[in-house]
Amino acid sequence: MADLRQFEALRAVHAEGSVTAAARRLGWGQPTVDYHLKNLERLVGSPVLVRSPRGSRLTPVGMLLLERAQEILTLSERAIGDAREFSRLGRVRLRFGTFATAAASILPFVAARVGDLGIEIDATFGEVPALVEWINRGALDAALVYSAPGYELPFRPNVETMEVYRDPLMLALPAGHPLASRASIDLAAVLSLRDERWVFATSEDDAMDRLVVDAFAAEGHVLDVAIRTDDFQVLLGMTAARMVVGIIPSLATTAAHPGIVLRPIHDPSFVRSVLVATPAEDASHRPSPAVRHLVAAVRDGFAAVRERGGGPDV
Repeated sequence: MADLRQFEALRAVHAEGSVTAAARRLGWGQPTVDYHLKNLERLVGSPVLVRSPRGSRLTPVGMLLLERAQEILTLSERAIGDAREFSRLGRVRLRFGTFATAAASILPFVAARVGDLGIEIDATFGEVPALVEWINRGALDAALVYSAPGYELPFRPNVETMEVYRDPLMLALPAGHPLASRASIDLAAVLSLRDERWVFATSEDDAMDRLVVDAFAAEGHVLDVAIRTDDFQVLLGMTAARMVVGIIPSLATTAAHPGIVLRPIHDPSFVRSVLVATPAEDASHRPSPAVRHLVAAVRDGFAAVRERGGGPDV
C-alpha cells in the first residue's frame, strides 16, 4: 500500500530537481528520501526517477504518479486542516456570499441545515459583480450567483460552478396595461413592448437585462432604459406608478403588490440560472466536503421554495 511520504518525496524531487535538494525541502535526510522513492518503485514495478550527476527528473510513470499524488496530498492536507479547525472551534466555518433575493428565500434554511453538521456560515451579501470578484480573489469559500443560459460570468479558470435552481422570469406590468389581461406572455408579446420605458439593474452586465436587450436587438430595437435599480421593491413601485415595465425573477415575487400585474413569460430562455461558485480545491476540481454539504443544503432549500410554489398567485 502506498505511503503518503512516498508521494511527498516524489513531489519534492520534481519541485527541486534532485534528491539532495528534496531532502532539504522536506527536512529529511537524503537516505530517507531514497528509501521512500525506492519503496514506491518496488510498489509500482517501474522506475519513477531518472538520476544523473546534474540531478533527477521524473520518468513518465513518475509524472503519472505525481499528478495523482498531488491530488491525494492536497485532499489529505485539507482533511487535516478541517479536522484541526473543527477540533479547535467545534465547527468548520465557511465564508458564503449571496445575492439578496436568494438570501431571503433560503439562507435561514441553509444555515440551520449545515449548522446541524457543525458548519458555521459567515454570510456576505452583494450584487453578482461583487460576488464574482470576491470569489476570484479567494475572499469567499462559496457564493450564490445568477446568470442566464448562454451568458457566462467572468470567473477565473480555477472556479467551479454548479447550477442549483432555475428561477423563471416574470413580466411586471402596471394594472390596466393592455397585456395585463393575458394569462401568460410569449416572446412576441414581450417584443411588442419595444416603445415602453424599462427598468433595469444598476450593472449593465446583469444577465437578466442582457437577455432582454439582446432579444430586442435581434429584432432591430433599442430599449429606453428609464430607471436603473437593484431594489426590486423600487422596480415594483415604479411599475405601479405606470413609469416603467420590467422583468422580475419569481424568487423576488413573494408578496402581492398593489397596482402590479405579474405574468410568467413562456419562453425557455427567460429564466435565471442560480449557481453556487467555489474555487477548486485541487486538480480534481472537487469542492471540499464542507462546501459539498453547503451545496446540498442550498439545493434542498430551493426544492422547498419550489414546493411552496415560489411567488404569489398572479
